[in-house]
Amino acid sequence: MWTGRPGGRPYGLPVLPFDWHNRIMSDDRPDDKAAPSLRIRIVFGEDAMLGPGKADLLERIRETGSIAAAGRAMAMSYKRAWMLVEEMNNAFRDPLVESTRGGSRGGGARLTEAGETVLTNYRKLEEILAEAGAARIGSLRSMLRDISE
Repeated sequence: MWTGRPGGRPYGLPVLPFDWHNRIMSDDRPDDKAAPSLRIRIVFGEDAMLGPGKADLLERIRETGSIAAAGRAMAMSYKRAWMLVEEMNNAFRDPLVESTRGGSRGGGARLTEAGETVLTNYRKLEEILAEAGAARIGSLRSMLRDISE
């Protein structure tokens, strides 16, 4: 159904906040201090970075075998998903995602060996830093103001 808006969302429908770890965030948060999380963005210079969004996109491509489906799963346009894949492929020595063009058989995408290695290393780094920083995160959390007042 054409709605007259880019993205096809009818007027008046709310845009929900979206957590890039594929969970819809709730507006009813009784205790905003309940679940602190660490989000890591690695900046390799002006033109290359890897963060939670790109890592999640790689994961969705692995799961779905499609850049378009991965983007849809993350509430992201096909164009945006392709742009991020191209950024990653251009930033690393070897491409992270390999795609095949559509047609009568349909296209597809898969992570290359380099893509699997980058994703594995990023996820492991998340684990290591979360464990190493747990006490400090807890300390910071204990200093937060009670927002529900």
